[in-house]
Amino acid sequence: MERRYEALFILNTSGKEENSKELVEKTEKEIQLAGGKIFKVERMDKRPFARVAHQLDAGYYVNIGFEMMPEKLAAFREKLKLDKDVFRVMFVKKNSNEPAPRRSQEAEKMVAAG
Repeated sequence: MERRYEALFILNTSGKEENSKELVEKTEKEIQLAGGKIFKVERMDKRPFARVAHQLDAGYYVNIGFEMMPEKLAAFREKLKLDKDVFRVMFVKKNSNEPAPRRSQEAEKMVAAG
């Protein structure tokens, strides 16, 4: 039985800022190759880090919602560890019968303000 997940990816765009669209598409393809079905992609743009981490001062954030078999997720995580373009990733399991939470108006204003 497939489960729903949301993953927040922080992509390493160092030296390739103009290729952020291609990095997101590559990440989407990796999910599909691992057996996942994408239902949401939210590009959140490049954001600076609070402090320099591994010689990076910023990353491109993207939130992707997908469905995947739980046993395939572990292999997908291991594959991502080897990908130099993925700086960090965090997975959250979602209930399949729950709609995705909506942002409050205040949160929307904060995101729009940058």
